[in-house]
Amino acid sequence: MYHKLMLEDKVRVPPPRLGEKLEKVILEVLQEQLEGSIDKEIGIFICVTKVKDVGEGELVPGDGGVYYDVKFEAMVLRLGLQEVIEGLVVETTSFGAFVSLGPIDAMLHVSQISDEYINYDEKNARLICQESKRFIGVGDVVRVRVVTLSLNEREPRDSKIGLTMRQAGLGTALWLEEDMNKEKEKANNPDGAVKETPLKSKGKRKEHASGE
Repeated sequence: MYHKLMLEDKVRVPPPRLGEKLEKVILEVLQEQLEGSIDKEIGIFICVTKVKDVGEGELVPGDGGVYYDVKFEAMVLRLGLQEVIEGLVVETTSFGAFVSLGPIDAMLHVSQISDEYINYDEKNARLICQESKRFIGVGDVVRVRVVTLSLNEREPRDSKIGLTMRQAGLGTALWLEEDMNKEKEKANNPDGAVKETPLKSKGKRKEHASGE
């Protein structure tokens, strides 16, 4: 889930930037340090949005910078096993699709797309279900479930996040729309019978001999 948090930290403003607007400098320092990083207790930092409060500056002997206690707002992504989340397909390969969850990418393995056999259309960068002909490709929005999760704080790019779409209520936006329409049809016609429109009976036309 995505969360907007109020956090506190001590921020060092380097000597060359001490003459600039303080809040602007602190915001840029926080953005550079935190965005894209991982803290297992807080989450994956998407962005630092605003500096809310700046305390008194502190000097440290031998350090030309100034340290400030800062309160700031940040958007983070917190992932949990079995969590359902939406993402964007950014790359397809013969072994699956890479899905962007915002600040980090996850892997949707070919075995977790469908119960059907999956063919890879390299020319069009699509993964196609053999029987239903449903497919996923770059640019598709997908609803997925997190099935494996291993976050690396030191090297965020080495984090491992595995996804699945092999459950009801998961898939591309188009798949979900198709499933919803099928459910509506089933609800409107529970017996599966085809409704027949009765034909209207035609009355006999009477012919009258013309009088002479």
